[in-house]
Amino acid sequence: MTQPLRNAAIVAHVDHGKTTLVDALLRVSGAFHAKQAVAERAMDNMDLERERGITILAKATAIEHRDHRINLVDTPGHADFGGEVERSLSLIDGILLLVDAAEGVLPQTRFVLSKALARRLPCVLVINKIDRKDARAAEVLDEVYDLFIDLGAEDDALEFPVFFTDARKGLCRTSPDGEDSDLAPLLDTLLEHFPAPEDDPAGPLQFHVTSLDHCEYLGRLSVGRVRSGRLAVGDPIVRLGREGQTGPVRIAALQRYSALKRTSIEEASAGDIVIVTGFDEVEIGDTLASPDDPQELPRLHVDEPTIAALFRVNDSPFSGRDDSRVTSRELKARLENELLKDVSLRVEATETADAFSVSGRGELHLGILIERMRREGYELCIGRPEVLTKEDENGKLLEPFETVLIDVPEDLVGTVTGGLGPRKGQLIGMTGAGSGRTRLEFEIPSRGLIGYRDEFLTATRGEGILNRLYAGHRPWAGDIPQRKSGALVADRPGKATTYAIEALQERGKLFVRPGDEVYEGMIVGENAREDDLDVNITKEKKLTNMRSSTKDATTTLSASHGIELEPALAWIKNDELVEVSPSSLRLRKRFLKMADRPKRKKKVTT
Repeated sequence: MTQPLRNAAIVAHVDHGKTTLVDALLRVSGAFHAKQAVAERAMDNMDLERERGITILAKATAIEHRDHRINLVDTPGHADFGGEVERSLSLIDGILLLVDAAEGVLPQTRFVLSKALARRLPCVLVINKIDRKDARAAEVLDEVYDLFIDLGAEDDALEFPVFFTDARKGLCRTSPDGEDSDLAPLLDTLLEHFPAPEDDPAGPLQFHVTSLDHCEYLGRLSVGRVRSGRLAVGDPIVRLGREGQTGPVRIAALQRYSALKRTSIEEASAGDIVIVTGFDEVEIGDTLASPDDPQELPRLHVDEPTIAALFRVNDSPFSGRDDSRVTSRELKARLENELLKDVSLRVEATETADAFSVSGRGELHLGILIERMRREGYELCIGRPEVLTKEDENGKLLEPFETVLIDVPEDLVGTVTGGLGPRKGQLIGMTGAGSGRTRLEFEIPSRGLIGYRDEFLTATRGEGILNRLYAGHRPWAGDIPQRKSGALVADRPGKATTYAIEALQERGKLFVRPGDEVYEGMIVGENAREDDLDVNITKEKKLTNMRSSTKDATTTLSASHGIELEPALAWIKNDELVEVSPSSLRLRKRFLKMADRPKRKKKVTT
């Protein structure tokens, strides 16, 4: 007899506690024995996820509760990874909507709920972090009801169960001031409120591929849901992809999720979420079907990318020093492989064979891809991110806009509004957030937010919280000022010297330290003035037979400003690139030779 099944996903805004809640549900279900050591946020198993404290890729697990099997999908909460959420919703039959008891409804909460309501998925609301001193659980519940109504939810969708939790401690309540219990009542309600899969086990085989992975021993892993029929090891199947029907091939192995592991099975029935292996030619959205009666499922559709950047081969003099992957063939193959896994990404060829236009949901989306590539040993150059525009039916230029929700101390409201004004931000709402803080809502062009996060954190002394969500394409908002400062550009190769750096300090901020190697065309600092300035940062002090008892006793250098990937992408201008290698980040001009660049208003200095 097939075990009763439920399929659910946890969706929320970033940092509202989704992965921590998954940890707690695994514990209460008995997935871990009493003395088992389990890392916090166990589902976040990528190094980048642990370093940044966010979920980047959606991941599935399974919980056993009261003779039922619950497939549970943990989804990202950052808007740049919305494609992962949309893909996950195609797998499940209900959502656990998680909302922070203090922060309340935020932009990504609206996004994930709107996608769930469009699929008519039932909801269980979990108001988390009720232990916070600034928790306002009752008010947040009202905000959620208002959000449902604002999104046009039908009356029956408003009849959702509500739980108030402290996921870190594994506690929940059915009312804000109720008695604490473990999370078992939440799992009970999930079984009662979410429907069992209605997929037909007697129909022809239909398996929908929603994500891809790779195993060193098994090869390509196709993750998805059996929508109809049964799937067994050794069965012949055909793949229905973009290019039509291919095959047949055979299922080499089947696996299903079990807590933090995958276990081998011989057969899977309609409704289950499983992993299939045995073939490499497969894409997200493909249908695996029976050769006798192949029926294709609708392909997955996600929102379009909003931002693009140039990825090109690194042609600097330092290329290949890290024993890295540097050829256009390797770069193209890596990007094509990423397309198989990321439905929100787009890669297009350019006029030259060594450069590609890569489009994503935002700076973080592209930044995470670049960081993963450099950790895998790839070396490349990245151009400044640009927004993707389009035209309406009247030929009018449209650009992507975003809704930005900002939470800051009351005394910094003027600072924030003054900073977003020149970036074409329009204030559309302002409310008190309690505890001396104010919540501001803006609509702003996406290009106005490129590079703003660092400026925002500096302006708010790290006390501000900024959240953003794509709001659609609107008419072009006009010019937005870019970086006003110029660049200090090395005019020759060599090693930076203390003598040269000391002389250049008054010109602006420097990115290099004494002893760092530079090459012609490498950006070594930010000029305080608007123009670029070619400088000799390798100049050494001439030796003479004259001595001074005090002049050279000490040399004081200001600290060099380190380069980080995402701020660097926002800082560069259109004629500049970020050089990315496994061991370093550098800034450079597109054309390295001084003679190949436009004439400078300033002469070479030092």
